[in-house]
Amino acid sequence: MKNFLCPLWLFIASALLPAPARAEKLHLPPEATQGLEKLYGGEPDAAIERFHQIQKHQPDHPLGYLLEANARWWKIYCEACELKWNTIDAWHRARQPDDDAYLRLADKAVQLAEARIEKDDLAEMHFYAGTGWLLRARLLGLRDDRRGTARAGVKARAHLRRALELDPGLADANTGLGLYNYYADTLSAMAKALRFFMGIPGGNKREGIRQLEIAMSKGELTAAEARFYLAKNLRNYDHQYERAAALLEPLVAKHPQNPIFLLILGDIQAKLNRREQAAKSFGAARKATVLDERCTARVQQVAQAALTALQAPRTSN
Repeated sequence: MKNFLCPLWLFIASALLPAPARAEKLHLPPEATQGLEKLYGGEPDAAIERFHQIQKHQPDHPLGYLLEANARWWKIYCEACELKWNTIDAWHRARQPDDDAYLRLADKAVQLAEARIEKDDLAEMHFYAGTGWLLRARLLGLRDDRRGTARAGVKARAHLRRALELDPGLADANTGLGLYNYYADTLSAMAKALRFFMGIPGGNKREGIRQLEIAMSKGELTAAEARFYLAKNLRNYDHQYERAAALLEPLVAKHPQNPIFLLILGDIQAKLNRREQAAKSFGAARKATVLDERCTARVQQVAQAALTALQAPRTSN
């Protein structure tokens, strides 16, 4: 009798304990990884072809639409790049006709993911919904729509936090959360006051950096993005040029035809006064063969401006 009661008690006790979080995978089809290789290799249009295949085979799944929106984002970012304030980045972009297609893709992904969440509270779907809102925030931020950016960022944060509650091992959710934490803690005093009155949750830069480091080392879908944005943010806001260069160099080594990676690395090298290396990076960006004509034209323009600035004599302070 004693031997029977012991396993019975263990069964009852285990039933009363909270269920462990469900570890989930993102279930990426081959077209997703193939498309990402094309995208980070500097071929967004070829990547979009792969992502269209996902949409065709899984029309009610958010992944294909998210991936296409992200590929379109890199085209937008490239076309908006300029050398301004002695730094290469996409600083501002007025509203363009292409924006509507981009936003429709992000919105569709969010709608599909949130419809799935209503049926089953899955970490994967919260990640997709949060990423869709994050993609919307990126474009609105580039257009200086601060209220729209804040609203989309808060929506993204809520979904991504829930994703990690359900599955703490879902590393990709850390990319969006890391960016939110970093940016929210980097705002100017005036912007932070506005955030307080609007009821927007605050952030923690140190935690944001930690989350981006997790995503870039363990993420299935967003590892390259986490690495790129961490490097760029450390350059822009913390002036940690050595660390930023060390983060970006592996991306350039893996994707030497990506002109965006080359431009940003060259910019960081210039800030470190590594003129020869910077010139090599800018020259490689100018010669990079990508299939997007508008991106190619902008890269050549920015690379030439950067080379000209690099060759100008330095003035002593």
